[in-house]
Amino acid sequence: MDIYLATGNAHKAEEFGRLFAREGLRVRVRSARELGGMPFVDESSGTFVGNCRLKAEALLRIVPPKSWVLADDSGLCCDALQGGPGVDSAVYAGTGATDAQNRAKLLAAMKEAPPHRRGARFECHLLLLGPNWTDVKFVGQCWGKILEAEVGTEGFGYDSLFVPANHDRTFGQLSAAEKDAVSHRAKAFAQLTGWLRENHYGD
Repeated sequence: MDIYLATGNAHKAEEFGRLFAREGLRVRVRSARELGGMPFVDESSGTFVGNCRLKAEALLRIVPPKSWVLADDSGLCCDALQGGPGVDSAVYAGTGATDAQNRAKLLAAMKEAPPHRRGARFECHLLLLGPNWTDVKFVGQCWGKILEAEVGTEGFGYDSLFVPANHDRTFGQLSAAEKDAVSHRAKAFAQLTGWLRENHYGD
């Protein structure tokens, strides 16, 4: 079974490849780069799942016959920001913003937030789109809190600011294996692999 990842984000492609390999499924994870790159998508739906659909449909139009497409949309939702930056997490500091710029803006926005208002969650929405345009959706969440300063250099995005619940280290301090055990993406992925096994894909 071939699954093409509807992302131009090398970090996400690496993470998904690692997760599939760990599960032992007979799935060939393919990159959109093999097809000349991920088509441009204006992620303007306003929702995680809507953005997933836009990306998945754009890539499905150019993949080889009988291939599947997996789209991911994820973000950080902070209590003090009424759920922001949410779907705008990747462009929080503006189109083309770097991870460092996004983190700096988040720190500034939450500068006055007291400890009890620093709760946050990472959300990951996955949409698997098949050759006949049938789709299946999965959602994973990881709850935690936002620190007042960055700690750790691992991971990407907002990882160095986020401490998951029941941990005393940020995602930026956890190893890849430790993060995979608790992350929002890993939780959504567990639902995906369960569905694949139940429906005899990747056997």
